This record gives sequence, structure tokens and C-alpha cells, in this order.
Amino acid sequence: MRRVAVILAILVRSALRGMQSSAVASGIAVATIAIALLLIGAFALVVVNMQGLLDRFGQDLQITAYLEEGLSKAEQSLLAERVSTVEVVGRVRLISKQQALERFRATRGGAALLEGLEGNPLPASLDISLLSERRTPEGLGILNKALDGLPGIAEVAHGQEWIEGYARAASLARVSGYALGAVLALATLLIVSNTIRLGLYAREDELEILALVGASRTFVRAPFLLEGTLQGAIGGVLALGVLWAGFHLLVPQLQYGLAFFLGNTEPRFFAVAESLKLISGGAGLGLLGSLAALMAWRS
Repeated sequence: MRRVAVILAILVRSALRGMQSSAVASGIAVATIAIALLLIGAFALVVVNMQGLLDRFGQDLQITAYLEEGLSKAEQSLLAERVSTVEVVGRVRLISKQQALERFRATRGGAALLEGLEGNPLPASLDISLLSERRTPEGLGILNKALDGLPGIAEVAHGQEWIEGYARAASLARVSGYALGAVLALATLLIVSNTIRLGLYAREDELEILALVGASRTFVRAPFLLEGTLQGAIGGVLALGVLWAGFHLLVPQLQYGLAFFLGNTEPRFFAVAESLKLISGGAGLGLLGSLAALMAWRS
């Protein structure tokens, strides 16, 4: 156990010495990884918040079925009971004309819009909530089919079209992020690989001596793998720090635009697990770049 710890300490010291001896090249590699992860993380942050809004809408999704005029209270209640038997429906609430009027008056600007109107122009309606596991486009389709042509139902309103459009926008942002990430990852791998390769050539004499005295290929090459991994991890930490600072600086300035974009959903930063994924991604890029350099290098 002690021997393993000694070997690890030697490898880490060698990796740090390699980074120090090629500080400029290492700095460029770290900066490249940080910039790449910053752009990828920014896209991921947008997608995470868009997905959070979709999840909230899915939980709060409610369908309103407006009833025809002239239905008695008994007919309205019977209609509500019939709708509640649909397999995807979790709850049905009957809203009378008077309740609809009071609810509209309580909304912002509602009282002003009702001024000068005689009588109650609002119809009675059914507020329909789907079962949690059926809040999907398929569940909405089943409900629409059940309500289509049902006597007493004048019109059905829900946000399916808006939600589907927003979901497509979130998917487009996600795919764009993947494409951008692939391009940036390739460019980062090339830069890290070239940086490690420069270190290999600069220390070629030292590595040949180690090989002559019996050092294994793993022992010779491990410091360079550690060097690339450290560069990537440092780049990931830097990218995460910039994202965190930018998030907390910009969100208060953009609160009105974000309210339009995200509704009442509070924007959130990455969770701990998501932050660790970003740092691990940087370390992985550095490790892959080092592997590419070692495979191309001929000792």
C-alpha cells in the first residue's frame, strides 16, 4: 500500500513538473478546455431551465372544456361525472358561470375589462386534470377523442400546441448543444494532444533514460496522462466558476426577459451532480487528448 502511494506521489510530481516546464502550452490547453466547456455549459444551462419549465407545465397541465349555454345544473353535473370516467382523467371540477366571472375578475386587469358589460359573458366550464402518468401527448389525444362531439361540450382549450412547440425548441437547443460540443471537443482534443506531444519531445532524453533503467511504459507515460487530466479538470473548474458568476450577475438584470421565456419558473444553476459532470467532462477531454498524443508518439 505504501509502495503504491509512493509511486502515485512520484507520478503526480512528474505531471506537475511537466505542466510547470511548459507553462505557456499548458495554459493554452487549460484555457481552450475552459472556453469549450463554458460554451457547452451555457447551452446545457439553457436546456436545463427549459426542461424545468416543461416539467412544471406537465405537472400543472389542465384542460378546460367550455360548456354550451342552456345546460341545467343537473346536466352540467352529469357531464362532469361522465368526463371523470375517461381513463386518463384524474380530477374534474365544475366551474359555474358565476365562479368563472369571479375568477376572471380576480385576474390582473380582469375587473377593468368587465366594466360596462351587462350580464355574465363567461360560460360554465369543466377544469380537467390528467393522471400524473398520463400527462403526455398520447394522454391528451385520448381525452380529446373522448370529448370530441360529446353533447354539452362547446369547446376544449389546452396548451398542447404551445407545450409541443416549446418542447421542439428545447430539443433544437439540445441538438445544437450536442453539435457545438462535438466540434469544440474535437478542437480541444487536438490542442491538448499537441501540448502533451510537445512535452514528450522536450523530455525525450529523460524518458529514454527511464526506459534504459527498466521503467515500464506505463510508468513512463502515466505522468502525461495525469497532466492532461489535470489540465482538463482545471479547465472544467474555471468554466464552472465563470458560468456561476455570469449566472448570478446576469439573471437579476434579465429577470423580465426570463419571466417571458421561463414563465414563473425560477431560473436555477447546475446542481452539484451536474457541476461535477462538467468538471469530469473537462478531465475526460484532457485524458483523451493525452492518450491521442501518446499513441502518436514513438518512444
